[in-house]
Amino acid sequence: MPSISPASDADRALVIGSGLGGLAAAMRLGAKGWRVTVIDKLDVPGGRGSSITQEGHRFDLGPTIVTVPQSLRDLWKICGRDFDADVELKPIDPFYEVRWPDGSHFTVRQSTEAMKAEVARLSPGDVAGYEKFLKDSEKRYWFGYEDLGRRSMHKLWDLIKVLPTFGMLRADRSVYQHAALRVKDERLRMALSFHPLFIGGDPFNVTSMYILVSQLEKEFGVHYAIGGVAAIAAAMAKVIEGQGGSFRMNTEVDEILVEKGTATGVRLASGEVLRAGLVVSNADAGHTYMRLLRNHPRRRWTDAHVRSRRWSMGLFVWYFGTKGTKGMWPDVGHHTIVNAPRYKGLVEDIFLKGKLAKDMSLYIHRPSITDPTVAPEGDDTFYALSPVPHLKQAQPVDWQAAAEPYRESVLEVLEQSMPGIGERIGPSLVFTPETFRDRYLSPWGAGFSIEPRILQSAWFRPHNISEEVGNLFLVGAGTHPGAGVPGVIGSAEVMAKLAPDAPRARREAEPAERLAAE
Repeated sequence: MPSISPASDADRALVIGSGLGGLAAAMRLGAKGWRVTVIDKLDVPGGRGSSITQEGHRFDLGPTIVTVPQSLRDLWKICGRDFDADVELKPIDPFYEVRWPDGSHFTVRQSTEAMKAEVARLSPGDVAGYEKFLKDSEKRYWFGYEDLGRRSMHKLWDLIKVLPTFGMLRADRSVYQHAALRVKDERLRMALSFHPLFIGGDPFNVTSMYILVSQLEKEFGVHYAIGGVAAIAAAMAKVIEGQGGSFRMNTEVDEILVEKGTATGVRLASGEVLRAGLVVSNADAGHTYMRLLRNHPRRRWTDAHVRSRRWSMGLFVWYFGTKGTKGMWPDVGHHTIVNAPRYKGLVEDIFLKGKLAKDMSLYIHRPSITDPTVAPEGDDTFYALSPVPHLKQAQPVDWQAAAEPYRESVLEVLEQSMPGIGERIGPSLVFTPETFRDRYLSPWGAGFSIEPRILQSAWFRPHNISEEVGNLFLVGAGTHPGAGVPGVIGSAEVMAKLAPDAPRARREAEPAERLAAE
């Protein structure tokens, strides 16, 4: 017989998944008086923000930067803690360099004057258009991030009220279309429009609201956490434990239990049942509805509806260390983007045709430039990321056969920027969309859950409070406001505005409230 925890555990909250969204949700629930238990199938907290160490090289598996540190500072403050006492952030400037096959490059910095000078160097006639683009970005930042991104969009009326603003800001245009409206140089159009790829979106189809990323970078800068994002996850776990919360690692949730339309706990893969007064799922929204609620009838998020969504692309990520390369290739900094000859055609192959193209664009992460803890003395640690099709194709890529040839193709591209790197490769690890499917339970191996197109954002996205089951809340990349570190941290902020205080906290507050009323 499976063991069953007491059904009267009304002050307990269960958080399924210890990604950054789940950890942020647990911290906020702890601040609201809940006794939180976080459950995750991995062995360490962090989800995609965790790390793996081999031969002294720490491979940061997912996100690499922090663009809105204030969101983390606010989160810690709510819990009565000081973020900067727990995590060391280092500003990075330049942010990154974009490179093209013709040898030209574009260096992105925080200073507006430096950026205008960079635009002038690349395309003098586009400076005025770039200044307009920055103003456009700022308007969308205030509306899309500070307004919509920080409040729930689970009511249709909330969407209807903002439709005029969406129209005024031309949210129907794609990010690329908006960049093309402002600048003529194709290289600049790419440099101003590629950002949606880092939250799983096709720049030629994702709403132009996402040009707000340029304002985020300008307003807050780009930061790196010493120890990687995994250090942030570890610090979050310590806060949760300090609040009295606990973790069940190496533990998979099989089902969310529903009684009379209300979530009452979970059943683990082992058969053990945990009861709770509130459940939060940081599992992918698709996995939550199709797997964890498979035995509960659903009105909106049926299996057919989930399958019909457009999903973000998959990712091929090669993590590797190099021996004795410290100081080599001094022009390759912390973040470098190496472009293929094609931009639109390659994106169409990935998102629309589901085709593994021969050419590729790479994001190269070299954290050892900034963080000495990431590699042994004198060595470097890298990862090279290439967007690829997800597995929801008529003929998905067989990555068991394709992974090694594709890795060799990635190495050929890397050799162009870092000659001789192939001779110095040390420990090595490859993630494909199949890894994302199996390790993170991501439907079809999608790297960032549901693609953030306009009809898959805000009200159209899975809500932070489930409309299918009472007492169930959702956070993470597949929910509102979306993917990326600011998005998943923000999803927990929205969730906390909807979730009640723990029953014990409400009972303790009642005498004070009665006294104030008298």
